[in-house]
Amino acid sequence: MRIITGKARGLHLTVPKNYDVRPTADRVKESLFNILGAKVQGAAVLDLFAGTGNLGLESWSRGAGLIQFVDNNRNSLKLVHSNIAKCRAEADCKVLKYDAEAAVDLLYRQRQRFDLIFVDPPYNKGWVQKVLRKLEQSPLLTEDGWLVAEHSQHDDVAGSVPAGYTVFRSQHYGETVLTFIRRGKMVEEPC
Repeated sequence: MRIITGKARGLHLTVPKNYDVRPTADRVKESLFNILGAKVQGAAVLDLFAGTGNLGLESWSRGAGLIQFVDNNRNSLKLVHSNIAKCRAEADCKVLKYDAEAAVDLLYRQRQRFDLIFVDPPYNKGWVQKVLRKLEQSPLLTEDGWLVAEHSQHDDVAGSVPAGYTVFRSQHYGETVLTFIRRGKMVEEPC
């Protein structure tokens, strides 16, 4: 697993050994960031279910601003901290040890808002739907901001999108699906 482009291009990130984390594959990650394009530049990014920090650090490498990582697994947090240090990105990154739903509430109470949110939980456990419900109550995503959910093809994410959010696109990669969701009205622009 590596950083694909930007200021940390080619850097290999530390990956988990012998525990249940499923980092986003490089080809899926490359497609995700090709679809987002320039929307990453200067964005405040929330990486929920951070795992290794792969998506947040790719965003940082591509010019995003502050990156907030959230995970509640001690081993994952060690990987996130290690990978942030490898990238020398400490000044632009914050890490929270929290459950995703509790983190959304906490960050909302702290008046933090994000232009881009990644939701990449364990598959087939209903986590994307739970996070979408929580974001309806505690809207962390800025108006016209983007949420990208990585999930199983068996998860009904499109049917869980709250009012005020629109599914722009779903892209399939075998068992994995990337769903791009925008807060606010959809405009006729390429994603």
